[in-house]
Amino acid sequence: MSDSLVQAVRGGVRLIELGQPFFTGMPCSPNHPGFRMTLARRHGDMMRPDGGSAAAEIIVTGGHVGTHIDALSHVSQNGMLHGGVDALAAQRGGAFSEHGAEQLPGFVCRGILLDIAAVHDTDVLPGGYEVTVRDLERAAEYAGVRVEPGDVVLIRTGWARGFDDPPAYLGSVTGVPGVGVAGAQWLAARDISATGADTTAYECLAPGAGHSVLPVHRVLLVENGIYILEHLALETLAAERLHEFVFVLAPLRIVGGTGSPVRPLAAVSR
Repeated sequence: MSDSLVQAVRGGVRLIELGQPFFTGMPCSPNHPGFRMTLARRHGDMMRPDGGSAAAEIIVTGGHVGTHIDALSHVSQNGMLHGGVDALAAQRGGAFSEHGAEQLPGFVCRGILLDIAAVHDTDVLPGGYEVTVRDLERAAEYAGVRVEPGDVVLIRTGWARGFDDPPAYLGSVTGVPGVGVAGAQWLAARDISATGADTTAYECLAPGAGHSVLPVHRVLLVENGIYILEHLALETLAAERLHEFVFVLAPLRIVGGTGSPVRPLAAVSR
């Protein structure tokens, strides 16, 4: 670590949570098994001779539940993963031999918040709203930033305000706002490293359509090798108008997996 970076950290850094808490019953895409946690061992179940006791839990979850990052093995197109990797061959044996979650990088880089709800002067975008190229450009102008190679770009729709109401948040009837194909191509053309949003699927879900078709995942993961984060919590950044920050993330190294639960953080000066 460089002396300047050490000094910057010693000068005082505030960490802002960008992820949702994990709890039994939290919203979950119908395509994935939900999160469950319970105590497998409780204090008092066994007492040590010196009076000590311990508690421990058991956790069961899908890899794409709660705040998480998609590995490049998550989506294929016409049988191929990113880089022309044969998906069927790569998944033999029950774990991916290529593009597994253990290959997900750690991130300490510039993060950018593009607050689409703010540029529309609303708290929450309507269900099924497609975030366009013009929306992204306006949000960048509003933030006073330019999207550059290597950035992690976070898209705020305001939809996470309904996270505690799973049926409304999943939006099976209303649809869910999100980035459209043209918007994803705009981001990819800027050579970003990852992008995420405060919704269950990142991309626009039309009313009544659910998760039937996810073309933005194809554009980002398969065609461009850009990682996707979902179920983000971006309200603090938006409320404080923190549009540029240090983005910090360390995925779990799940060998052969297709994604990882994560706890993303924004680091800003105190």
